[in-house]
Amino acid sequence: MIVALLNQKGGVGKTTLALNLAGRWAAQGRRVVLVDADPQASALDWAQARAHAGLARIFGVVGLPRDTLHREAPELARGHDHLVIDGPPRVAALMRSALLAADLVLAPVQPSPLDGWASEEMLRLVEEARLYRPDLKARFVLNRCPARTVIARETALALAGPEPGVLRQQVGQRVIFAQAAREGRLAAELAPLGAAAREIAGLAAEIEGLLP
Repeated sequence: MIVALLNQKGGVGKTTLALNLAGRWAAQGRRVVLVDADPQASALDWAQARAHAGLARIFGVVGLPRDTLHREAPELARGHDHLVIDGPPRVAALMRSALLAADLVLAPVQPSPLDGWASEEMLRLVEEARLYRPDLKARFVLNRCPARTVIARETALALAGPEPGVLRQQVGQRVIFAQAAREGRLAAELAPLGAAAREIAGLAAEIEGLLP
């Protein structure tokens, strides 16, 4: 299964979700590799911080910010149960390549009307990719949701529809994600029974239910 986290808007938490989902699947015994397709290389920075801290490697992280990703990802996916792509913002050629590589596209959005409006361009790119990948699945995921959930509900309703739809599991705005990233860790490593770990586990399970 190749899952790409993509959104043309930056700052929506793609890398955080990509790392923590990869970590959740790896903790379940799955063979996982994460492809950092963002020129900013935040996932590679995380892997480096983890190595410098002397922490065990739990999944591979590969830098591949190239528009040939759709040709190279299937080869990288061989021998793995999950390949997770941390996609780039605002780089059209890389974005299209990641779309063509994926079985499932997750578009993280924050609970804000502006993020809802910005999603229209993402939908257009998904439809373009389906000319070549008609079975491509896509879903929105509400990320960085504040404790007060009125705006999150409003954003979920704005995005709701038969296609692409929005995942039920939301992920909160939690300090533990930033703390873990600075240390080269995952939220579930810092607080295995915490709310962040539960949300990531719920999101990972819902994603797996979308694909055979």
